[in-house]
Amino acid sequence: MAGNAIDQTRRMLSLVTYLRERPGARVADVARAFGISEDELIADLDVLPLCGTSFRGGDLLDIDTDGDRIWWHNPDDVAEPLRLAADEATALLVAARAVATLPGLRESDRDALLRATAKLEAAAGEAAGASSRLSVIFESEGGVFAEVDRAISERRRLWLRYYSPARDEITEREVDPIRLFAVGRTYMEAWCRLSEARRTFRLDRVAEIKLLDEASDPPPIELRDLSDLATGLVQTGAEDPEVVVEVGPGGRWVAEYYPHDSAEELPDGGLRITLRAPDPGSLRRLALRLGRDGRIVSPQGLADSARDAARQALAAYGE
Repeated sequence: MAGNAIDQTRRMLSLVTYLRERPGARVADVARAFGISEDELIADLDVLPLCGTSFRGGDLLDIDTDGDRIWWHNPDDVAEPLRLAADEATALLVAARAVATLPGLRESDRDALLRATAKLEAAAGEAAGASSRLSVIFESEGGVFAEVDRAISERRRLWLRYYSPARDEITEREVDPIRLFAVGRTYMEAWCRLSEARRTFRLDRVAEIKLLDEASDPPPIELRDLSDLATGLVQTGAEDPEVVVEVGPGGRWVAEYYPHDSAEELPDGGLRITLRAPDPGSLRRLALRLGRDGRIVSPQGLADSARDAARQALAAYGE
């Protein structure tokens, strides 16, 4: 099972230095050196090319692999001293201060982050003053995040009281956490002992959480590819709210890209698609993208909010 997010970040930072000093390193040798599987290493390598030296699309890490060796094609290009614009420095400082306040963060990591923040403040000059007037409030309870992160680190089971909007009730369950991830909101993927299946839990719906002494022991399962989360959907379960979307012929692609329960043919060549989403509000962007090719039918509140979003967008174009 993959380590927590902080461990992965630390590993990937070390990986950059390691690969710079070893051009053409073998995948097997690198995985062995970092104590991870080759699949975990490949997953890290899939993320690194999305990283670089500028928020504005500057030099990115041109790293790839043929499955046997790893090649970094532009190490010299991204090794130049980093020069941050005022807005970039402000964003970094605000984010660093916010992360430093998270409960459950290892003291060594917190100390290192605070030292780095102090250096960045000194280098940022006047921009640091602007950042001090900004703050971040995490959407999910810090205690919930901290307990999940600790459970993953210590491989321990969790007890939850969890609100299910589909049933409008709170259930109690024990889960073996697998990983944390964020897509607009923060989620935990875990093996649920109540349903004996993999489930995705939104942290802001956890009413109560306890770290148990029992060891976490999820069955061997293949980690899902999270790359499709850009669509706005997380891996869905039977408890997630149901959404009905009607699309015309030009919107039939929705049935190809979004996991769904059913897709019924309509007389005009379109489809009536029933799907589930942990966060139905995330589908407003789908409605805007469809335009005349589709609409949200239910739930009514989501349909109304999608229409309001469309009106606001049109008004903005008018301005």
